[in-house]
Amino acid sequence: MTDWDGAFRGRLEPGRHPALLLVDPVRAYVEDGSPLHLASGKAAAERMAYLAAEFRARDLPVAWTGVRYRHDGSDGGHFFRKVPALRVFAGDGPLGGFPEGLQPREGEAVFIKQYPSAFFGTGLADWLRARDVDTVVIGGFSTSGCVRASALDALQHGFIPLVAQDACADRDADLHGQNLRDLGSKYAEIVPAGAVSALLDGKGLP
Repeated sequence: MTDWDGAFRGRLEPGRHPALLLVDPVRAYVEDGSPLHLASGKAAAERMAYLAAEFRARDLPVAWTGVRYRHDGSDGGHFFRKVPALRVFAGDGPLGGFPEGLQPREGEAVFIKQYPSAFFGTGLADWLRARDVDTVVIGGFSTSGCVRASALDALQHGFIPLVAQDACADRDADLHGQNLRDLGSKYAEIVPAGAVSALLDGKGLP
């Protein structure tokens, strides 16, 4: 019988040059009536705002992603057809905007994407490398979708991914927890947002 616990005991130690990546923290996930609304979305958005404040206070890089499609969705490929709710991001609809209290500031990069990963089809990896980033703290929506895809791609691009567990949300608690567990087993370290300030001050992970 395989000792699965022993197979997944590795640990990624964060580097010395972190950046914050907030994946799709847009109104579609926090506004009532949206087909993508998440019950825990507002609580996660508050933790994302906390992380942004911590990074800004230390003048560290902050990057954001959003989703936008042509009016006919023709740039969304099979993903747009598979997930009909993505139609809220077609054109310049309001649900694709950032909510009050969680918005990019001048000098912070915003990457618009059409697929789950923040890295796919964007200049994010080059932007991070240009700033000597080695570690990416990730929050956003949703845990099983764009957060997971972005954390995996961060690893594959050579960055250490740290997923802030309470700065993410999903359709239900089980889906959220299962994906965090699997990410933590194989691809990333999972940390509470409150532990990030100590990390940024060089005290390491809890």
